[in-house]
Amino acid sequence: MDEIETGAEEAPERWAERPFLLAGLGLATGIAVHLLLGNMPSYRMEWTALQLALLMGVTLFAAVIGFTIERRLWWASILFAAVVGVVAGLVTWWNGGPTDWSSSGIWRTLSLLLAVAIAAPLFQAARDEGAPRTPYASVHDYAWTNVVLWCACWLFVLISFLMLWLLASLFQLIKIGLLHDLLMENWFWRALIGLAFGGALGLLREHDAVVRLLQRVVATVLAVLAPVLAVGLALFLVALPFTGLQALWDATSQTTPLLLSCAMGALILTNAVIGNRSEEERRSPPLRFGAVTLALVLLPLAILAAVATGLRVGQYGYTPDRLWAIVFVGIAILYGAAYLGSLILGRLEWTAKVRPANLMLAFAICGLGLVLATPLISFNHISTEDQLARLKDGRTKLDRFDWKALAFDFGQPGKNALARLSQSPDPKVKVPAQQAMAAKNRWDFPEKRPVRADRKQEVLANARILPAGASLPPGLAEEMNEYTCTRGRPCTLFVAAPGEVFQLADDCFKDGNRQRADSTGVTGSYCAGGIRYTLVNGKWQTVNGAGLLSTAQWAQVAAGYPTGKAEVRKVERRQLFIGGVPVGDVFE
Repeated sequence: MDEIETGAEEAPERWAERPFLLAGLGLATGIAVHLLLGNMPSYRMEWTALQLALLMGVTLFAAVIGFTIERRLWWASILFAAVVGVVAGLVTWWNGGPTDWSSSGIWRTLSLLLAVAIAAPLFQAARDEGAPRTPYASVHDYAWTNVVLWCACWLFVLISFLMLWLLASLFQLIKIGLLHDLLMENWFWRALIGLAFGGALGLLREHDAVVRLLQRVVATVLAVLAPVLAVGLALFLVALPFTGLQALWDATSQTTPLLLSCAMGALILTNAVIGNRSEEERRSPPLRFGAVTLALVLLPLAILAAVATGLRVGQYGYTPDRLWAIVFVGIAILYGAAYLGSLILGRLEWTAKVRPANLMLAFAICGLGLVLATPLISFNHISTEDQLARLKDGRTKLDRFDWKALAFDFGQPGKNALARLSQSPDPKVKVPAQQAMAAKNRWDFPEKRPVRADRKQEVLANARILPAGASLPPGLAEEMNEYTCTRGRPCTLFVAAPGEVFQLADDCFKDGNRQRADSTGVTGSYCAGGIRYTLVNGKWQTVNGAGLLSTAQWAQVAAGYPTGKAEVRKVERRQLFIGGVPVGDVFE
């Protein structure tokens, strides 16, 4: 019976002590993490490379033991976890502390975690075989099980904390604040997370039938979604020749992530349908149709993502994020080619071809993830050299060069390049390079937005200017809110004085907003007050409106707006002064 319920070739080996062992391991890990972090909140810490390396090594060592250890060959899991922990720690230390990271530093960490997540089921399958063999059914089964366990354990941690906060609030009602005070202590909640996660992992692993049931439920739900996504993606690809590809290329910053997300979803749902082995394949015609369709659309989606990424690189050059996008696109193309090849070669038996391909790709991605997690291939260096080359040969104009990216996105190679550029004899290069080097963060750097040649004409085409006869002040169009008075969004510009202009969005005064105000009684004045532009030292500055309007006031505003009834009045207000200093808000 156990064999039928679990779907495994052998009944899982019970180990009554495992829940207690893993709970203790989780508790010890939580305490170790606290000792590494100290009492300082993690977001305020000045991390060192050694701290990050130890944190990564300790947590992965414990996690790999928790997910892989069995009574039989328990020492093999500990040895494998030790290797993972040491390698992960060394890779993290090699990457340096956060001060050496760039905007793509998180991708290196995710790449490392992906390599570990793939290596774990490969190890589990080989351990069960007692030889360096990794049967696909076993690897696939362990991979799904680990994902289900991971999600279920974090759900248990969340429920545990919610329960403890409820109890703490209950005891506070009778003036007993011990539990509440403990939950506010860093050492307590860090240790509690480890204890709860480890305990849940141990309990679930001892109730294998429950995990298998959860796994089957998840796989069934995903399989049912396969035809839905298949039809949607197929219609999208069929519609492209009729709608044209230009809109897709115009949104290149969004196109690649969306297409890759769709490809990932197609890959997951396809495997939910085909299962671990031929006996587990879904036989329902709609599900089989969905799996085949998703397998067919994988490669076209990947190719579209590749073209979109290529266009972005051609326009603006390499950045670390775009190089990571190229990696993901390459992986998607490999999967798309493998699945299309399996369909062509295998036809009705295509799943028998695709399973070995999945296994080979898993080995390849595991190795690639480990390499990309290290500084062996420096996307920061590649991006920096490419951007400098584009600046030198004129492909990127000086007024459009992204100095902030060199300072904050390209890591140490970008900072080194800024140091060289700051010594340039050309002041147009030297000054912004020095400003970027001096900036403490990307918001400190004075941003000079490129001005489109048609900006003023676009504003004039969308704006109603009041009072009658007034004209648009020089330089205002270039400093106005990017999303109002442009792109077909009508607005009103009220010129109160040569150096004072109010910008009002017409959308704010439509019936929908008026009804919302009537239902709530008040409405925010971003709409009613708009944006106030003032000319200070030759530069336009902005201030948002303030205050709230009652329903009656809003009705008057909404009635007067279409007729252009607008004016600026001097208003006398009352306010509390203490020692000659105004205190608090003004009042009537």
